[in-house]
Order: sequence, then C-alpha cells, then structure tokens
Amino acid sequence: MGLLRALGPAGLADAPFTYAEVGATADAELPAGYHGAEHSAVVGTGRAAFERAAGAVLDWRVQRAAGLRVRATGPAGTPGTVVVLTAGLPRLGYDIPCRVVWASTGGDERGFAYGTLPGHPESGEERFAVRLTASGEVVFTLRVFFRLASPAARLAGPLSLALQRLATARYVAAVRRAARG
Repeated sequence: MGLLRALGPAGLADAPFTYAEVGATADAELPAGYHGAEHSAVVGTGRAAFERAAGAVLDWRVQRAAGLRVRATGPAGTPGTVVVLTAGLPRLGYDIPCRVVWASTGGDERGFAYGTLPGHPESGEERFAVRLTASGEVVFTLRVFFRLASPAARLAGPLSLALQRLATARYVAAVRRAARG
C-alpha cells in the first residue's frame, strides 16, 4: 500500500465533493478561482474510430494508459461511480479519489466527468469526452478546473502543474491509440 491512502471506493460513496461547482465542466465558462484548461485533439476519423475511442474513455482505459491504477465501484459511464486512482509506485503512491458527476454513453458525444473527493491532492473536476463530428472527425476533449488542495500538492506547486500537463498528454495519446485500434 502507498503512503497517501484514501478509503477504498465503496467507503467513499457518501463522501462530499471537495468543491462547490459540481458539474461545471459542462458550463460554457469554467469557474473563477481555479486553474482551468481545455484541450481538444482530433484522434481519428470515422464511426469505428469513434466507437473505439469512446470505449477507451468509458472503461477507464485512458486512466490506466496514463499510468494510474484504477479501483472503481462501477463503470465511468455511470454517474455516482466512485473511483480511486493510484499514481506512483505501489508502496510510494498516492490515491486520487473521485466520483462521476456526468456521463453520456450514447449518441455522437460520449464520455464522463468526475469530481474530487476528500483525500485528492487537488480540488475540482475533470471531463473526458469524445465526439464524432458531421465531417467524420473523432475529437477528444479534456476540460478541467482545479486548485491544489493538499499540503503536499501546494508545496510541490509547479511540479503539480507539470504533472497535470503530463497527464493530459498521456490521456490524449491513449485515446488516439484506442481510436486507431
């Protein structure tokens, strides 16, 4: 077990979110007072590529491909699912607990958003969505807003922000690989 451990996913089912703006990754503007980012990338073309990319987003494959270990009470496509992601080495890792706040599992936009729970080093929300455009492009979009919440994350400051950018690059690469098959 790692040094910075949260409860298991089932133990966090009723835990409060660590931020007030639950669901705000769906809003036109991200909330003020947070670091915010939106990154979109064309990851493929055609219905088959879209289905593969959406499957990767909705089955936690994107998080696993980014190097995170996943323990969840259910699929990413089910609001209320609690996931505890673990980053780092098995004995030196830290837990990243979240709960799914939005999901879309049908149509030409699929994905989910999760929000932070107690024990997460940040406070905020992250949304992963794949869209099939009218022209056949498969577009992956990641929207996030967050504050550094734990003392360790605040102390690491710039390193924490660099890790967020690295995770984004890994997520995009994972969806692109999935879209290609």
